[in-house]
Amino acid sequence: MDQEKRMAADMKILGFSAYECKAYLKLLEVFPLNGYALSKSSGIPRSRIYEVLKNLIDKQMVFEQADEKNRVYYPVEPKIFIKKLKAHYERVFEDLSQYAGALYREPKQDDKLVVISGRDNIMGFLRQLIQGAQKRVAVSIWEEEITELTEELNAALSRGVILRGIYFGKNNVYDSLVPHRRITRYMAEKKERYLSIIIDHSHVVSGIMSRGANAKVTWTRDEGFIEVSEDYIAHDLLVNLYSASLDPDAYKRFEDFADTVHARYFQYAKQDLLAYRRLME
Repeated sequence: MDQEKRMAADMKILGFSAYECKAYLKLLEVFPLNGYALSKSSGIPRSRIYEVLKNLIDKQMVFEQADEKNRVYYPVEPKIFIKKLKAHYERVFEDLSQYAGALYREPKQDDKLVVISGRDNIMGFLRQLIQGAQKRVAVSIWEEEITELTEELNAALSRGVILRGIYFGKNNVYDSLVPHRRITRYMAEKKERYLSIIIDHSHVVSGIMSRGANAKVTWTRDEGFIEVSEDYIAHDLLVNLYSASLDPDAYKRFEDFADTVHARYFQYAKQDLLAYRRLME
C-alpha cells in the first residue's frame, strides 16, 4: 500500500468518507482550487463536490476564500488539523472512559458463569486479563500454558503485580511459583491438564486446557467462586510446601497417607491404589 492509500485508509478509520479523503489530499497537493478544478483533478463527481467541501469546512479541514467572481478552497495545515482532531478524540475517549467506568463500577451481582471454549480463545482471554492485572495474579497452571503467557506475566511483574501459585512442569522460571509434586502420579489419576487463574481477586478462569479446540473453562466474577478457587490454590500450596520440607522417610509416609485418603474418597480399587503408590515422581 502506497503512502497516499495508507493515509486515505487511516482517514476512513477516523470517520471521513472516501470523497472527503480524496478532496483533502488533493488540496494538500495543489491549492488553491475552485470546486470545478478540484472535482476534475480528484475524480469526485461535480454533483457531489460542493457537498464534500461543505463537510470539510464544517470539520475545519478546509477553508473557503471568495471574491466577486470565484470561490477557491485551501486545506488547513495538517499539523493544525491533526492537533484539533487529536484533542477532539482525547476528549471523547475521556468522556467515554469516565462514563463507561462509572457504569462498570456500579454495584452489581457478578454471579454469571461464562463458558469459553477452544484453547486459542481461552489463551487470548487470559492474556487480556493479565494485561489488566493491577495487584495480584494467582495460578494453578501447567508448563504448556504458562509458556504462552510469559510476555504478559513478565510485563505484569515489571509493573509491581504479585505472582503466586502452583506450577505443573519441569522448567519453572518463576521463583514465586511452587512446583507441584508427583506429576506422573497426578496425570495417572486425572489424565487432564487443569487450570485456575485468579486476577486481582476479581476474576477467576477455571477449567480443562488439555483438549485443544475442545478445551473449556468457566470465567466468573462471582465472590463465592473466587473464594473457593483461592482456597484451592492456597491448600495446594500448603500441601506441596509441607511435603517438600520433609526428609525422605517422612515424605514417603506422608504420600502413602495422601494416597490412602484419595483412595477412600474416590473409592479406588486396591490395584489402582498400589499402582499410584509406585508413581513417586
